[in-house]
Amino acid sequence: MLTYISNSAHYKDVLSRVQSVKHMLWIGTADIKDLYVNVGREKKPFLALIAMLIRRGVEVRLIHAKEPGQNFREDFDKYPVLYDRLERVFCPRVHFKMLVFDGKEVYVGSANLTGAGIGMKAETTRNFEAGILTDDQEIVEKAMNQFDEVWIGKHCKKCKRREFCPDPIVC
Repeated sequence: MLTYISNSAHYKDVLSRVQSVKHMLWIGTADIKDLYVNVGREKKPFLALIAMLIRRGVEVRLIHAKEPGQNFREDFDKYPVLYDRLERVFCPRVHFKMLVFDGKEVYVGSANLTGAGIGMKAETTRNFEAGILTDDQEIVEKAMNQFDEVWIGKHCKKCKRREFCPDPIVC
């Protein structure tokens, strides 16, 4: 399966998959904000969903490029499980946007993890986004390899933006 995703389909076809993850969810984004999602009949912060997944034993990794805003930090503080069990690294050079679902499917596209990018904003207030959702194992593997290279700090020692990195992955 290879699906082209545009505009509001990001929320319906991509973000909605997060709830059904069983083992692992990897998220790479340049920007992350206090986005909201439907969980059952309720609208909740995306971080509430991530906390729920972690409590179920799902491994969640997050790479993001810049510090989130105040609203995100306030939501983060509401879920103590995130302090200890959300695996998170900061890399100011990350610009890719991807979500890997259980190592079986991957979304790669333009949408940041924000309300206007991939979240619940109305058609008239959201960004124009595009991406691919696929279960093609070659594409999934290549995306996971790229994510993992950043995750382990493969590029850190040669990075020319070190002065902009407050918390280098590799010292």
